[in-house]
Amino acid sequence: MHLWIHAALPAVLLAGSVVYVLLSLLAVFRYRRQRVPVPSAAPNGTPISVLKPLHGIDEGLEENLRGFFAQPYRHADGAPAFELLFATRDAEDPAIAVVEALRREFPEVPVSRLVTGEPPYPNAKVYSLALMVDAARHDLLVMADSDVRVDAGFLETLSAEFSDPALGLATCPYRAVAGTSVWSFLEALHMNTEFLGGVLTARMLEGVRFALGPTIAIRRGVLGEIGGFAELREYLAEDFVMGQRAAAHGYRVILSRYVIEHRIGSQDLAHSLAHRLRWARSTRRSRPAGYFGELFLRPLGLAVLLTAAAPAAWPVLPATLLLRYLQADAMRRTVQARFGWKHWLLLPAQDMLSFAIWLAGFFGSTILWRGHRYRLEADGRFTRIP
Repeated sequence: MHLWIHAALPAVLLAGSVVYVLLSLLAVFRYRRQRVPVPSAAPNGTPISVLKPLHGIDEGLEENLRGFFAQPYRHADGAPAFELLFATRDAEDPAIAVVEALRREFPEVPVSRLVTGEPPYPNAKVYSLALMVDAARHDLLVMADSDVRVDAGFLETLSAEFSDPALGLATCPYRAVAGTSVWSFLEALHMNTEFLGGVLTARMLEGVRFALGPTIAIRRGVLGEIGGFAELREYLAEDFVMGQRAAAHGYRVILSRYVIEHRIGSQDLAHSLAHRLRWARSTRRSRPAGYFGELFLRPLGLAVLLTAAAPAAWPVLPATLLLRYLQADAMRRTVQARFGWKHWLLLPAQDMLSFAIWLAGFFGSTILWRGHRYRLEADGRFTRIP
């Protein structure tokens, strides 16, 4: 009897987590039922400025950038209906050579390069984006990280979605592609199953009131109305805040039907854990209640706790694992992620690692980012530690 009393809390939490998993499966169905917009011909669509901050040579950078140069989004006369803007911190950044090689390969594509110098505030990415917005010629702005890869339908799909005048911001879900390390493999597994489930469930229950960092499209006027990048410069999760403020100003915010490819590279254990812990600590400060609610994203960890408290409840472990496999399969189909036997074999290990990282996110207020240490404030802002 005493053991079952101790098992009551994990049992209740696990029941809540099972409900969440079922909701996430419904959320997948709702997202897939969303109408796929008919791509607009460029003469009827909106000219687009694509903004890409660069910092060194990411794994697969040339192919990542090539997809943007090769976009078939054209005017009636065949000229590109888009421009590409690239920003680096200094003129010696090796990424510049990659841009110039592609520029020679696609001479018809309008390209601008900016050298930003050292950022005057913590978020260097926001500083680069602010300078590129000032230099951009068009009103529809698409911000895409250097590790994003797209195919030919990318800009056409976004243009079709923005044919709705009420739409202020669109953010793209992503299929995470791992590098060669097992740690990047586990991180990609987390993104393609667990994280995506949380995104789709939030979309179904409360609407899209956030944005995902790798790719965001926003109207210039909306960006100005929410305060521009001057209001985002001290936030670590500037993407989340951007989507939150656009929704708060009454604009429609959507999860696009276009799924990008997020190439996360081959991180070792230290870099992968630092990245995931930075993400966890940032999320805890950006949306504290939501972060606590992420406990329900982790049914396997709760099943382990219940079994530890009441060993006789061990049948919940295989049942929970089966349910988690069903959820993971639904998520990976949504973003067309390729799964092999290693994915299914390592999913329990990833879930337990994710549970541990979530717990660690409650502790500490410092993060490591691009070789510098920062302190996170309670409201999601961050400052560099000298």
